[in-house]
Amino acid sequence: MLLKFRWLTIALGVFSISGYSQPKKDVVPKTYVAAKTSTPIVIDGEERDASWNKVEWTALFEDIENDIKPKYATKVKMLWDETNFYILAKMEEPHVWANLKQRDTIIFYNNDFEVFIDPDSDTFNYYELEINALNTAWDLFLTKPYREDDKVVLNDWNIPGLKSAVKINGTLNNPNDTDEGWILEMAIPWASYKTSYFDQNVPVDKFWRVNFSRVNWQHDIKNGSYERKKDTGGKFLPEYNWVWSPMGVINMHEPEKWGYVYFSSKEGKDSFAIPKDEKVKWELYTLYRAQKEYHGKHKTWAKSVTDLTKKPIVVDGKVLKPVLENHASGFNISVKSPFSNNTLIIEEDGKIISK
Repeated sequence: MLLKFRWLTIALGVFSISGYSQPKKDVVPKTYVAAKTSTPIVIDGEERDASWNKVEWTALFEDIENDIKPKYATKVKMLWDETNFYILAKMEEPHVWANLKQRDTIIFYNNDFEVFIDPDSDTFNYYELEINALNTAWDLFLTKPYREDDKVVLNDWNIPGLKSAVKINGTLNNPNDTDEGWILEMAIPWASYKTSYFDQNVPVDKFWRVNFSRVNWQHDIKNGSYERKKDTGGKFLPEYNWVWSPMGVINMHEPEKWGYVYFSSKEGKDSFAIPKDEKVKWELYTLYRAQKEYHGKHKTWAKSVTDLTKKPIVVDGKVLKPVLENHASGFNISVKSPFSNNTLIIEEDGKIISK
C-alpha cells in the first residue's frame, strides 16, 4: 500500500499530514455476516468444501479512493468456528506472478492479498497479514495507526498456527500464457488475537472491524520474468489498491473506516445492523482528522468545533452536540450519544473512551 512507503519515510523522521486528509466522499463501511461452520475447512486453496457453498461472496472489491472500477474482479467469503476465522479470496488475474519467498519481507512489492483486523473497534492494537501468489506471508502488529508518531510496529510478530494455501488457475510466472487468476484460502486462529491467557476472545454473535485489500501492479517482462513497471524516469509506477470496504483516501491504516464482520452463531442466514454508537464514533473520527489537519496548517489546535465544521452533525436523524476541550498535551472531543446516553470521548491520539 502507498502509505506503507510513507511509513518507511516516517521512520526516518519525516512526517506528512496527508494521513489526516478527509475522504473525497462519504465513507460507509461494508458489512458481512460470517456464518458458523460445524465442519472444519480443509485449507488447500480449493473452493470445494461444502461449507463454502452455503455462504455468499462479498460484493466485488472497489477502488480504495474513488468510484473507478477495478480492472480485475476480487471477492471474498468468510466462515468461522470455535478455533479459526476462515477466509476465501478469489482474484481474477491474467498474469499471476510472484517472486518474494522470504516470510516477513515487504510482500506488497508483489501483487498480494491483505487482511486487516481490529477486534475491539478502537483503532489501536490491530493486525495485518499480506500473502502473495507464492503463499509467502508478512504478518505484523500495530499498536496505533501509522498516522500517530508514537506507534509501535512489531514486524517480527507472527500468527501462530496460521494456515494458508494458494491455487493458481493458470501457471505461475509464465508470461507466455493467459491465466484466469488465483484463489487464496486461509485459517487464522482466534488464539493469535488473545490479549491474555484467559481471554475469551472468540467473537460469538459479535462484530470485529475487518478489511481486505488487493495490491496490483502494472508489470513488464524482462528476460522472461515479471517485474514491476517503471516510468521513463526509472521510478516504479504506483500500484492499484482494490479493497472490500472503500476508504475514501489512499490509506488502509484508518481502522475506523474498515468494514464490520459479524460472527453469527447460526449456520444459516442471519442479519446485522451497525450499532448506532458506531456511527457516532465515525463523526468523532471525522472531527479528529479535521483537528489534526487544522493543527498541521495553523500549528495550533482549533479551540471550537465550529473551527472544524460549520455543518450540523446528524446521525440517523439525531443532532450531535460535540464539545472540544484543549489541554497541555492535546485535545479531547466528547459527545453524549442520543442513542445509548453513553459519553464518547476521542483523544488526540485517536483513542475512543466510552463512559
